[in-house]
Amino acid sequence: MIQRPPLIARIRNRVQQFLRRRRFARAVEHVHGADFHVPEGEVLAIVLVRDGAYYLDAFFDYYRALGIRNFAFIDNGSTDGTIERIQQQEGCVIDRAVLPLAQYEDLMRGYPAQQYGRDRWCLYVDMDEQFDFIGRETLGLKGLTAYLEERGETALMAQMLEMFPRAPLAAVKGMTFPQALKAFVQYDISTVQTYDYHSDEIEFSALLAGNRLSNAALRFYFGGVRGKVFGEACCLTKHPLIFNAEGVIPAPHPHLSQNVVVSDMTALIRHYKFAGNVAARDAATTQSGDLAHGEDAARLEVLEAREDLSLHSEDAEVWTGLQSLYERGFLVHSDAYAAFLAERAP
Repeated sequence: MIQRPPLIARIRNRVQQFLRRRRFARAVEHVHGADFHVPEGEVLAIVLVRDGAYYLDAFFDYYRALGIRNFAFIDNGSTDGTIERIQQQEGCVIDRAVLPLAQYEDLMRGYPAQQYGRDRWCLYVDMDEQFDFIGRETLGLKGLTAYLEERGETALMAQMLEMFPRAPLAAVKGMTFPQALKAFVQYDISTVQTYDYHSDEIEFSALLAGNRLSNAALRFYFGGVRGKVFGEACCLTKHPLIFNAEGVIPAPHPHLSQNVVVSDMTALIRHYKFAGNVAARDAATTQSGDLAHGEDAARLEVLEAREDLSLHSEDAEVWTGLQSLYERGFLVHSDAYAAFLAERAP
């Protein structure tokens, strides 16, 4: 039997949560995008950003090609011209909340969905991520959401694939993001740890309890090459695409939403965390203390100790497309989705 915390502890927690939400509400500031509205049938991209200028051009190129026309940015205090450059783009709204990310990330990520994405599909993406799925070029994002709607599903799960170059990280830190996208063609899934979706071993399992699965084969992944090289127990699984219906709680954790029906197949997020000067970024976040999990400090210690550090090893594989990841079992295949694609093939 699960024991509830003592009454006084529950009261104290409610008061703390009330004060935290009140502080966030007072801090959030609308910066850009008067009369912003997401038309019915369109997907809203939600992006938490701070100093994302390095990624912006390639980010917009990729997601506009995916069919995104509406972007909601929540800025955490950019000082590198990010806001000014986003303001030059069509279909964007920007809100800003300059608060400690470690304490307010859930409210920051949830705000755009509740403010602009009610009863809409919301795609949570970070600046260094590329969301991908079978049928992306032929079916498109609207076709994917049509499949989910047809089945009564309100979330799609994706696994993160850490992309890296063969060369040492220090040797490529001066690359632009478009250059890194071309050079970072390797990945390593040899040490990924897997858990049942509702496993009690997952630290945030309580947040997953209300989610229903369309396929029991869906699993949570942790570690991977970042665990192998830096000792990070990082979560590699996300629910990036959700329908923000009544009762859904969007992004109470960076990797999930609550009270959703999760689809029977998985998509992919190509992650380019190590593009650019990762040591400088980790040094900045370590100094600010914004990231509660401490992964930035652990990475920085390894990066500073090994100037020739490379993520390449004999376990590294070269990116050839999504199909090989389905064949390897890293991604979950769906016969129903394959049939859906075949019916709509040109």
